[in-house]
Amino acid sequence: MDVTKKNECNSFVDNVLKKWGTVDILVNNAGLMPLSFFKNLKIDEWDQMIDVNIKGVLYCTGAVITHMLENKSGHIINISSVAGRIVFPAGSVYCATKHAITAFSEGLRQELSVRKNIRITCIEPGVVATELTNTITDESLQGFVENAKKMESLQAEDIANAIIYAVESPNHVNVNEILIRPITQDR
Repeated sequence: MDVTKKNECNSFVDNVLKKWGTVDILVNNAGLMPLSFFKNLKIDEWDQMIDVNIKGVLYCTGAVITHMLENKSGHIINISSVAGRIVFPAGSVYCATKHAITAFSEGLRQELSVRKNIRITCIEPGVVATELTNTITDESLQGFVENAKKMESLQAEDIANAIIYAVESPNHVNVNEILIRPITQDR
């Protein structure tokens, strides 16, 4: 599904409800990272990042929230990034999208956890071995990409284990944030 299309997010959740009758957990994981220096004005890339990294999370969360509110339960996991805490050159727009997800997660927690029994967890990975760096078109960032590829990165399984930890915590526990980095990542 395309998370930038609200109707596709709604249809997906409708299909899940028809097949399984409930949505207990939502993991908002779609994301793009076409890093570039702001001065290069890669506006199409900014728009795409905002659409996927922010609107996609909003649309998917919006698609499940009525059901979770009716059930007075659920768990929403938002995958942000260490970039949701630490800004770096060439990451201005990407970091802004991840700061937005970190803030959105805290706002949801305050709104929904205490009052509606819906748990919210924001997971903020550092460097993970994914295809994220493949979206970087700014040639001046080749060195950054090369260094990231040399680092012993986190693996998808490491992030999955963080999700499992949050989800399997007892019902009275809300794991709000998990910041997880490779041991060799300094920022």
